[in-house]
Parts: sequence; C-alpha cells; structure tokens
Amino acid sequence: MKRVLVYSHDTFGLGNIRRMLEISRHLVDRDPELSVLIITGSPMLHAFRIPQRIDYVKLPCLSRNTSGHYGARFLDMNLQSTVRLRASIIRSTVEDFEPDLILVDKKPFGVEDELSSALQSLPPGIERPKMVLLLRDILDSREATTRVWRKNRYFDAIESHYDQVLVVGNRKVFDLCSEYGFPACAAAKVQFCGYLGRKAGRRSRAEVRCELGVVGRQPLVLVTPGGGEDGHAMVKAYVDGLAAMPDWQRPRSHIVFGPEMAEQHRRAIVEVAGRMDCVSRQDFTDDMMSLMDAADVVVCMGGYNTVCELLTLRKRAVVVPRVKPVLEQGIRAERMAALGLLRSVHPEQLCPARLLETVGQEIDSLHGDGANPNSIALDGLDGVADAIFLLIDGRPSPASPALIAEPARIPTRSAPTWQKCTPIVAPSACW
Repeated sequence: MKRVLVYSHDTFGLGNIRRMLEISRHLVDRDPELSVLIITGSPMLHAFRIPQRIDYVKLPCLSRNTSGHYGARFLDMNLQSTVRLRASIIRSTVEDFEPDLILVDKKPFGVEDELSSALQSLPPGIERPKMVLLLRDILDSREATTRVWRKNRYFDAIESHYDQVLVVGNRKVFDLCSEYGFPACAAAKVQFCGYLGRKAGRRSRAEVRCELGVVGRQPLVLVTPGGGEDGHAMVKAYVDGLAAMPDWQRPRSHIVFGPEMAEQHRRAIVEVAGRMDCVSRQDFTDDMMSLMDAADVVVCMGGYNTVCELLTLRKRAVVVPRVKPVLEQGIRAERMAALGLLRSVHPEQLCPARLLETVGQEIDSLHGDGANPNSIALDGLDGVADAIFLLIDGRPSPASPALIAEPARIPTRSAPTWQKCTPIVAPSACW
C-alpha cells in the first residue's frame, strides 16, 4: 500500500478541510492500493462521510479572528503552547505513518510554523517522502501575499523542502506566479492543475425539490454562507429583502446556516424568516451538491469550494465575497464575474434591496434548463492526482470516474463586477 499524508490548514470555516477531503477521496478512488491519513484541526471533519482507506488525526483547534490573529479555540492554553502541542503530534504522525508523499495545504511551514520540526526531521535521500504544496487559485492581494511570503521565507521553503507546487486554478484566470512575483526557482516547481470539479450529489434534483415542497418549475433560491462563521450579514440582508416584498413576489427560498454561525445571528435571521411560508432552513448539510443542483439561483459567499460547486453545476449565482482579513474571495468574485460565470455584490455595497434585485434579475434570466451559458474547465482533481501518482511511482494511475461537468472554454465575454446598491425593481413576472 502506498501512503499519502495530508496536512490541512484549518483555522476558519470549512473550506480547507472540504477541499483536502475531496482530493483525498479522489486519490483513493483512483488507486485501490493507496491509503490517506489527514492531519487537521477542523472540528467538523467527523460530520463528513469518510471513505474507506482514509483516516484522520485530530489536532487541537485554533481560531482566527477578523484581523487574522490566531489563538487556541477550546483549550485553556496560550497560542505558543497549543502550537507546540500540535507540532509534536504532527512530527510523531509523520515518523510513525512513514508516508510516500506529504501533501501540505497552503502554508509551506504550516500554521505558525508548526510543520518546521517535522520537515527538519525527515530522513534524507531516497527514504525522504515526496513533498507537495497545494495552493488554491488566489491567496490574497498581491501586496499582502508577497509581503507575507518573503517575511516567512516561504519561497525558501519551496526551494529547500518541496518537490512540486500544485495550483488548483487556471493560469488564464489568475496567474499566481506572475501576480505574486514567484522567483524562478519556485516558479519552476509550479504546475497549474485546473479548478476542482465536483461529483454529483447523493440525491437527484427532483428528489430534493420534492422534499422541500417546491412545486413544478417554481424557481428555488438556495442561500448558503458556507461554514457560517462570518456570513450572517449576507443571509440577514436576503431575508430582510424578502420580508419587504409582497407575498406573491417572494421566491421560494431555502437557507443552510452553516454549523459555525453564532447562535444570536441565527436567531435574528430565524425571527424574520419564520414569518414567511416561502422560506425553509437547516443548520448543516454534508451534501451541498444535491441542494445546489435542486436550486435555480444560489446566493452565497465566494469561497473556493463554493465557487467550484457552482461552476460544476453551471448554476446562476449571486456572490457576496468575504474581503477581510484577506481579499481572496473578493478577487475571485471579480475575476469570475468578469468572465460571466457569476454575479457579485461587494459586502460594502450590500443591502436587502440590491441583493434581492440582483437575485430577481437572475431568476428572470432563467430559460431552458436554467444553466449558466458560460463555463470553465474543471479538471483539477485529475490534474492533482496525476501529479501525485507521478511523483510516488513515476506513472499516472488509471483514469478517474467522469465528473458531472464537461470541460469547456473560458468565455471571453465580459460582465459587470461589483454591484451598486439601488432601489429594488419589481421583476417582470410573478416568482
């Protein structure tokens, strides 16, 4: 059995662990002789379905505030002690598991350099596991990223410790090497694998719509802030916008709060949404693809996983991106909106009227099967798997099962990006 160790950088939301779990699933699907061990601090991994030949080691949780500073999430320990404990667990896991390859998410030295001691203790020569750094399409603004990477010696880490850097994005959308000024030695190790397409959900569109009580071709709007820790303003703006509309004009809506939304924020939203028969809700789902497939329009934030799910299903979407403490989601939303792949509303310009007007425009644009006519190639899972198997044993593994989205061109049509807040305009027909 070949062994891959996955280090998942998890301090905020569900994005990182969902992405790394999806990659791990794909790896074991591709090769029946592979097992994967995930190291994570996510408090929610147990809530997801873990396939055979995948297991995990749980680290003590860290938290990250809106200014980007870390702290212990649950334990009565300071940051330094918590990181030291996490580093010790990581080092012993690497030594005992003896992986053929280590896949590191986002930070070359880990959170607060907690991977450093494990990297230094790796055996030399042919016994040393292959080292791969995985980066999403966009990290942050050019200035912030280059400052952090040079200060933390991340480029040096790539040169000294890593065999390859895999980017789950498209160079034509965002050229990470050029945008962030990668030096030649680091840029030479970068491979763009493509965006991560998703497999179909476990339930059919018709089945989910029936469960939610959606009648016939009635448009359904799905509202999801991802993990929910910082998406309450978007959800509150949506339900407030609904409440201001006449009953006959309100679209059928379903809200997934996310497991990390603060209880006081959830209660404030439920207080408004509970007065409207057109709104249903749930706290969490481990099958977001089925809910998205059932929807006609999705209102969401601009996280990497959410955007990939939208692109896979070719859904019409209104995205309200997070812009603090990093600009990653804002940049992604702007680039994707310029390609006609989604609509975006900047959080500083968010208001109930504008949000519902934009949703109404997307509903009015539905025709045929309701799919967004613009699309982009989504072959990142195979790209990552091919690179990993090539490093492990010098050859790619057998082809993977087909994803539900077909690879397609990047559209050249431009579209507006940030939307300004204007009075609501009634749609041309009843929703």
